[in-house]
Amino acid sequence: MRILFISSTRLGDAVLSTGLLDHLLHAFPQARFTIVCGPVARDLFARMPRRDRTIVLTKRKWDLHWLALWRDCVATTWDLCVDVRGSGVSFFLRTRRRAIMRGGRRPGPRVAHLGRLLGLAPPPMPVAWTDAADRARAAALLPGQGWLALAPTANWSGKVWPADRFVALAHALGAEYGLRPVVVYGPGPAERAMAAPVLAALPGAIDSGGTLALPQVSALLARCALFVGNDSGLMHLSAASGTPTLGLFGPSRVSEYAPAGPRAAHIVAPGPEGRAPIDGLAVADALQAARDLLRRT
Repeated sequence: MRILFISSTRLGDAVLSTGLLDHLLHAFPQARFTIVCGPVARDLFARMPRRDRTIVLTKRKWDLHWLALWRDCVATTWDLCVDVRGSGVSFFLRTRRRAIMRGGRRPGPRVAHLGRLLGLAPPPMPVAWTDAADRARAAALLPGQGWLALAPTANWSGKVWPADRFVALAHALGAEYGLRPVVVYGPGPAERAMAAPVLAALPGAIDSGGTLALPQVSALLARCALFVGNDSGLMHLSAASGTPTLGLFGPSRVSEYAPAGPRAAHIVAPGPEGRAPIDGLAVADALQAARDLLRRT
């Protein structure tokens, strides 16, 4: 059995789609998978069982990337095509069954939208795949227990909680629970620049470097007692890794993109959804949310 799964370009959306893939892995134990995703999400699927191939969809002018994908897949007869991008490419492929996400905003969590694509309620929760080498690398970077993951970056400045508040929260959680900080962020100079003020103010923090592959990041997050971070792909990856995850939200669609999973929580700055400035979120409120999450988990 051959399954084509067209996932998302952005990391956070791709992470949320892994719940569907995990369901399909269990529902069709003989199936082989081809994954389609954007460049930033490529490594997310590197350790996925029974993955034959990952096709990286790089955007081109005039949507020619979809034509390139069609050319890549047209020679295969697929048993199932799942398209969470809603591209409609599978209408032009030989496939026995297709499930295509419809466009447009809908109320409710994104994981629920994805679950409805295959008629699943409650929806399957996201997962993260790692191997023994990833876990050994993470153990070498973070020996022992009691680590606090801080993720002070995001894909736009409106989502970024001020660096001094991350620092104050880290000090408070360190004093109260003995948690030691590790700062996690993505690759590239922009991500490092956002993380730099937190690293400078916490000289004892571990700098994850922004150079780890996504399965290594997932293994590192799984070793942490708590994750606190902005609305980002790393927040979703942390929740998928099973780490107690506290997402910090300002002008984001929290009703759709709150972290998903049994050990996930979020806190929102005061104000209307989608317009609340994140600097309205106080350290004391984030600290209490972290306490509540640690108590629950």
